[in-house]
Amino acid sequence: MDMQRFEAIVIGAGMAGATAAAQLAASGRKTALLEAEETAGYHTTGRSAAIWILNYGGVDTRILTGASRAFFENPPPGFTEATLAHKRAVIFIAPPEQQAHMARMIAEGEGMVPISPEGVRAIVPALKPGYAVAGGIEADAFDMDVAALHQGYLRQLKQLGGVLALRQRAGRIERVAGEWRVATAGGDVFVAPVVVNAAGAWGDEVAGIAGVRRIGLQPKRRTACIIDPGDYDVTNWPLLGDADHTWYVRPEARSKLMVSPADETDDTPHDVQPDELDVAIAIDRMQQALDIPVKRIEHSWAGLRSFTPDRSLAIGGCEQPGFFWMCGQGGYGIQTAPAAGALVAALVNGSDPGAELARAVPLTDPMRFHR
Repeated sequence: MDMQRFEAIVIGAGMAGATAAAQLAASGRKTALLEAEETAGYHTTGRSAAIWILNYGGVDTRILTGASRAFFENPPPGFTEATLAHKRAVIFIAPPEQQAHMARMIAEGEGMVPISPEGVRAIVPALKPGYAVAGGIEADAFDMDVAALHQGYLRQLKQLGGVLALRQRAGRIERVAGEWRVATAGGDVFVAPVVVNAAGAWGDEVAGIAGVRRIGLQPKRRTACIIDPGDYDVTNWPLLGDADHTWYVRPEARSKLMVSPADETDDTPHDVQPDELDVAIAIDRMQQALDIPVKRIEHSWAGLRSFTPDRSLAIGGCEQPGFFWMCGQGGYGIQTAPAAGALVAALVNGSDPGAELARAVPLTDPMRFHR
């Protein structure tokens, strides 16, 4: 066995793990980032089509989303040559039965204002007359370059002396003499005083291996597909969906349209694949609202979004010294990544996360599930 010593081990090299590892390395800790697959971010991060929406998720999510904005708009020098943020509005529309929900969204949201169905049709001319009776627009949203963000953090980790170890599935995790030992299927043993569980849908499985109480993570399947919008130029269309979040569309690759039924189907941790029925449901719901013929599905895929029982994130320590959670990102993992990574690094190091992030600490504390 090859025993390698570090000051922190992060399990899972998706967006959560890459962010946590880079932030820990930036704080001066020699960090190892372990990934079971051949590539980092294979299961969820690599299948995300993300957009930064402040009015998305619970209080903890909105805190971390707001705190991450500056990073997306002005990443540190050398982080990436790509532009991470590209402006794109978000519009929600309400059929008659969703009008009350739409009114609550506008009343409770920050920066969301009413827009008439006629106003929506001026932006999205495919909207069918009579479908919507009300709408709300959040103009201050933006697309996020997921690949550039993820690769930027992985690059930052390596530049700071960290190690990305691929094909290193954790087979045994135990605490020995005040240190955590992670033995991988490849025969290596990684040793450090701190382990950060950023294993996404596999988070509870990693906890079980380590003898840590599970928090009740539930992976949920989300499906999407790509279609040709025909004669419509969708380049500058917003993300458009209904107030009850049963479908949405957004431009993809400039001239295509991504369609999703916004499904959250309970699933298990695995290499999830799209279900043909979910794809059909997505197209049907979209066509109730938009006059877009669909001749064929050009591509479809699915990913897992893992939620805690209360749908807030799980960031922080637990009953076992040196074991930290960075899980339960649900559909908010990309837009909260910069702030969430800074928060977990501060908690690991016992440092002050700052007043803004401190507001999220009690809301994301994993121990809340065991009190």
